[in-house]
Amino acid sequence: MSTAISSIRNLGPAYEEACKRAGIHSAEELRTLGADTAYGRLLASGSKPHFIGYYVLVMGLQGRPWNDCKGEEKKALRKRFDAIKAQNFDKGLSEFERILDQIGVLEKTARR
Repeated sequence: MSTAISSIRNLGPAYEEACKRAGIHSAEELRTLGADTAYGRLLASGSKPHFIGYYVLVMGLQGRPWNDCKGEEKKALRKRFDAIKAQNFDKGLSEFERILDQIGVLEKTARR
């Protein structure tokens, strides 16, 4: 039996729903993917990037409170977040456009 994502420290029902939209359906699956890969999938599935959302995930997977991230550790996480965002978030497409593109409705010339 799988464990709910919201059973992970710091992650509630909204985070769990975002994970489900990204194809991540259990705490075990989230732990196996790790924070960076999972967050990349969240962005690729249409979640908007937010640094706090990323480090909440990192801290939660480590069993730490979300506000335990400070100093040099936080700076290093910011660099990781920026790299994940650059690789997985297309700010030129809205969620609606992204879905239309995914199913082949948008023409290549219609993209921004």
